[in-house]
Formats: sequence, structure tokens, C-alpha cells
Amino acid sequence: MPIVVDIDVMLARRKMSVGELADRVGITPANLAVLKNGRAKAVRFSTLAALCEVLTCQPGDLLRWEAEDAEDGVNAGDAMGVPGD
Repeated sequence: MPIVVDIDVMLARRKMSVGELADRVGITPANLAVLKNGRAKAVRFSTLAALCEVLTCQPGDLLRWEAEDAEDGVNAGDAMGVPGD
């Protein structure tokens, strides 16, 4: 998936554990792990806002877009419905 979640980076910068972050945000450690490991299909804005508040960061510090690699068999044009060469 081209959206990369960098919660682990912010956790390291803040010297905070996954369990502590989950408690302070009000979600289960299992759900936080799903999000942190990039397996989530969606995130509520309220959860994103709580993560940003606890970690004192911006949403862009936690989420970023990366083009998919050509070796995955999909290029950015294909993903957007743009015909290829």
C-alpha cells in the first residue's frame, strides 16, 4: 500500500511504548499494532487527532505517501487509472 505509517518513528522520538500510547489514546494495543504495522485499511480522524495530541505532532509526521515500486507489478499511473505505454 502506498500509505506508510510512521508511528514507530514518533514512538522512538518520544521514548514511549506502544502500550503507553494505546492507553493515552484510548485504543487497544492490538488495534494500535494493526495501524502501526500498516495493516489498517482506514483510520478515524478522531483517532488520528488523538495520536497527534499525545505525540505532539502533525498528521504528516505519522502518515506519508510512497509510490509503489515497479517490481510490485503496479506503477503509479496504473493505480490512478491512467493508461500505460
